[in-house]
Amino acid sequence: MRMERNRVENDELDFWGHVAALRPHLVRSVLAVVLAGVAAFLCKEWVIDRVLFGPRSAGFPTNRLLLAFGEGLQSFCGWLEAQTGWPLGVDAAAFDTANLDFRFINTSLAGQFNLHMKISLLTGLAVAMPYVLWEFWRFVRPALTPRETAAAHRFVLWVSLLFFAGLLFGYFIIVPLSVAFFINYEASPSIVNMIEAGQYLSMVAGVSLGSALLFQLPLLVHFLARMGLVTADLLRRYRRHAFVGLLVVAAVITPPDLFSLLLVVVPLCWLYELSIRIVARVEAKERS
Repeated sequence: MRMERNRVENDELDFWGHVAALRPHLVRSVLAVVLAGVAAFLCKEWVIDRVLFGPRSAGFPTNRLLLAFGEGLQSFCGWLEAQTGWPLGVDAAAFDTANLDFRFINTSLAGQFNLHMKISLLTGLAVAMPYVLWEFWRFVRPALTPRETAAAHRFVLWVSLLFFAGLLFGYFIIVPLSVAFFINYEASPSIVNMIEAGQYLSMVAGVSLGSALLFQLPLLVHFLARMGLVTADLLRRYRRHAFVGLLVVAAVITPPDLFSLLLVVVPLCWLYELSIRIVARVEAKERS
């Protein structure tokens, strides 16, 4: 009985010792997020007007590229119609995602201030993410074996790269396509689009951060493979099922046209194939 009590007390000391060791890492991480959030709060014109409202402007890079693609496709189809007589009827205006006729409204007394605080916090979290991950890595590194440390020494780098790659993919690809589709969709000519500003900005931030998390799939699969829960043969066997699932996801988050669908589903399928290669590499290292 006394031995059991001593063991419990030692476990509690170990637990509180870990908490004490974690506290400075958490404090520094929170401080980094707060400082980045304060900077975003002070730069509200750039963060809100130029970044978050950017996808609805004609000068947004994605909108310019899509319009240029539509004009080139219209010219090519016009030449093809003249040569063959086939009525293709391609209009470049269909690719003009910046042709958005709507206004933003605020329906709450403190709505704009709360929205400003929320956007600042999310921006601070996104900007400080590499540092937060680095602090997490500093906390867990002493508990790792030399082999585990060597295998995960680039953890912060790869998580950060995939995080920002997904963030940019969501912001530059999914957001402008989604905004253009929903704003240009017309259930009745009598309905005027007056979008609540918080909903729009939350959608932009949510889609961008959601894409950033989705791009962590290769790293997630890597750790699952190291734990023996996923194998390369399993991923290859269910490749078709996974592609169908990714196709459904892409169809939900993009407008109902083939170009937008391919623009989103191709990178998602590439991530899945990359995950198979990562798992196969992990298995080869474990066998050697």
